[in-house]
Amino acid sequence: MSLGFGSRARIGHLYPSGGLCDYEIQLMAPAGVQFVTTRLPFRDTSIASDHAIIDDLERHAALLADARVSLIALNCTAAGVVGGAGTINARIEASTGIPAVTTIEAVMAACRAAGARRVGLLTPYRAEVVSAEKLFLQTEGISVVSEAHLPQATPVEQAEIAPARWLQLARELDADIDAILVSCAGIQLATVIASIEAATGKPVICSNGAMLWYCLSRLRVEARPPGYGALLAGRFD
Repeated sequence: MSLGFGSRARIGHLYPSGGLCDYEIQLMAPAGVQFVTTRLPFRDTSIASDHAIIDDLERHAALLADARVSLIALNCTAAGVVGGAGTINARIEASTGIPAVTTIEAVMAACRAAGARRVGLLTPYRAEVVSAEKLFLQTEGISVVSEAHLPQATPVEQAEIAPARWLQLARELDADIDAILVSCAGIQLATVIASIEAATGKPVICSNGAMLWYCLSRLRVEARPPGYGALLAGRFD
């Protein structure tokens, strides 16, 4: 667990206002890596909210620029799916002069690194968001061959799902997959990533873990935190 000044890296973190699991990315970060968080308006989990979360993106990103961060990470998986990673990054970079990344971009990079073309998908999303993400994955050459969802109406309810529930659902996925993709930066997962991998024999690619891994790679921070699965352990670097 890293709590302290960003002596290695200081990363701006744009996170949904109703989300409660922004601590997870800092929990998994190696020492000297600091996430500075600003919230984006997000009160329900509809696909309309996934679109609207970036309406005033430039103003919120500017607050992170005040902290002289080296990278700005928009950490909402579905927002990147519906808003487009390239568009979001370009808007942030144009308004702040700081490089930007999105969660879905990080997830795709992690899937490529792990050689994951067939995945088991777990989410807390409504059906409309699941459909949008599955279509996006298909366009990226990734097949969802097994899935389970716990749809919630608000980001608070997403965060309240017990980590053990994700472990249970992961055990029930089809075994003929390359990886388990747990999509959403607003759920409790860090404490069970290693348990899921041990129980299934499959690597876990999750939103917060992939975002952390991608940020570390972009900033050339070589430290890798132990205990949070194969991706963050550096197995696919």
